[in-house]
Amino acid sequence: MNFTYPKNEHLKSKTTIGLLFSEGKSVSKYPLRLVYRTVETNSEENRTKIGVSVSKKYFKKAVDRNYFKRVLRETYRLNKHLLLDNLQQPYSIMFFYQTKDRLTYEEINTKTIQLFEKFLQQVNKPLDSETKIDL
Repeated sequence: MNFTYPKNEHLKSKTTIGLLFSEGKSVSKYPLRLVYRTVETNSEENRTKIGVSVSKKYFKKAVDRNYFKRVLRETYRLNKHLLLDNLQQPYSIMFFYQTKDRLTYEEINTKTIQLFEKFLQQVNKPLDSETKIDL
């Protein structure tokens, strides 16, 4: 199992991020939120990309925002196999921490796993209903 978070998995494109906010769908598990959108397949890049964000509204100091961004990236890195093994196509994903509460790493990690499971249920649900109709 590859537990890395290489640069080619980082979501950095401003246009892609803008499309996420305008056309993306969302799934939440307090205090985390995941906004996602399918990526048009490209011959050069066929990977799921993820970005993390912590609001300045909740954490005024950059030190605090950076800490929670590091925690979000780490929980993604350790649990990304849950996503990548079960997705049929690549996605652009934005991962948010949305509360003033300062949760511990363990709490954030368990919420991340729950959020990924909820996301997979939402994404794979339409595929299951289509296969039932075809049969």
